[in-house]
Amino acid sequence: MSTETAASPSSSVSTHILDTSIGRPAEGVAISLSARTGLDGEWAALGGSATDADGRCKDLPALPEGTTHVRLDFETETYFSNKHSAEKQAEAQQDAPRVRDSATFFPEVAITFAVNPGEHYHVPLLLNPFGYSVYRGS
Repeated sequence: MSTETAASPSSSVSTHILDTSIGRPAEGVAISLSARTGLDGEWAALGGSATDADGRCKDLPALPEGTTHVRLDFETETYFSNKHSAEKQAEAQQDAPRVRDSATFFPEVAITFAVNPGEHYHVPLLLNPFGYSVYRGS
């Protein structure tokens, strides 16, 4: 008997991103959602979206029946490359070193987590050019 649980069609995922280098929501970050069934299952791309002006992404597709693991991929390099001039001023005031002529040390962030049937998963990302933190929100 397997100890893995499978998500029902009513399971869902949402996320939001706060750019902690400026203390504001991160608008326009592209996000893709993938899912698999079991530890050895193949990842299936389910779709994607981008964060709105409030840094939220509420329109990700529902998880298919049988989903046991989910992966959110955040395209962070494009976001940091396209930051507004006021945000670039805030970055210039930091004492943090530049990393390889790049706007960010982490060009992408991939978060993988396990899911249970029928639950909603809100996964906030706290992001800055040199680090990130993630947690299960409510």
